[in-house]
Amino acid sequence: MPVARKNELKDKLHEVIFEADTPAGKTFDVILLILIMASVLVVMMESVQPLQDRFASLFYALEWGFTVLFTLEYILRLYCVYRPSKYAASFFGVIDLLAILPTYISLFIYGTQYLLVIRALRLLRVFRIFKLGHFLVEGEVLMKALKASRAKITVFLTFVLLLVIIIGSVMYLVEGGQNEGFSSIPRSIYWTIVTLTTVGYGDITPVTELGQFLSAFIMILGYAIIAVPTGIVSAEMVAGARGEEERNTQACRYCGAEGHDNDAVYCKYCGERLN
Repeated sequence: MPVARKNELKDKLHEVIFEADTPAGKTFDVILLILIMASVLVVMMESVQPLQDRFASLFYALEWGFTVLFTLEYILRLYCVYRPSKYAASFFGVIDLLAILPTYISLFIYGTQYLLVIRALRLLRVFRIFKLGHFLVEGEVLMKALKASRAKITVFLTFVLLLVIIIGSVMYLVEGGQNEGFSSIPRSIYWTIVTLTTVGYGDITPVTELGQFLSAFIMILGYAIIAVPTGIVSAEMVAGARGEEERNTQACRYCGAEGHDNDAVYCKYCGERLN
């Protein structure tokens, strides 16, 4: 594998933009967090019609101002890593891109600018900036637990899907002739899902005694069903938490990856030597 040639400008920019262990890097990240929060606040206020009517021009200018700044930052992030494609495909790389795209898309599709609230995900960097390394470890444990539980939860959701189809069909037979709410099997399935998840909108209710008995049974069954995926993920989290060590906040200057062990010398994602 060819080794990328050193570039002092790239290394300096990387230190400022990616590293939170230096004064310049921490200052940059704190300013960035403030800008992110301000941009999200602008998007939220823009959705309030009285404010939009009064300050539409200001919101438009601020929205584009933030977008230009974040676009420049994204370009600099790609420039100062030695393997831009690695960073672009990483979690934060994708989030950084999605944080600027809605404004440009809004030039062609009105309303997509409200998707800029996705910038709030960039606030996850607060854990790295303020050296909350143990939060990074817990986040990694949670992600591993979700991935490990994927097969079990898929089987469970398939069973639930079959269950609501069967129960919905039964409720259609019981209530369909006497209740306009259960006018079709899909409507009955909708009621079953709402009841099984204990949401209970109340827009459709059974009127027959048998239908009310079945609905009571489904409500009780709902509590048991909700507990199953929670138990699956919890078990995987307990298993995954064993042996986990705290990570540092250093970012690889080649691929931009974070979450390395405190004693790591090489990046565990691309294999290059760390700073």
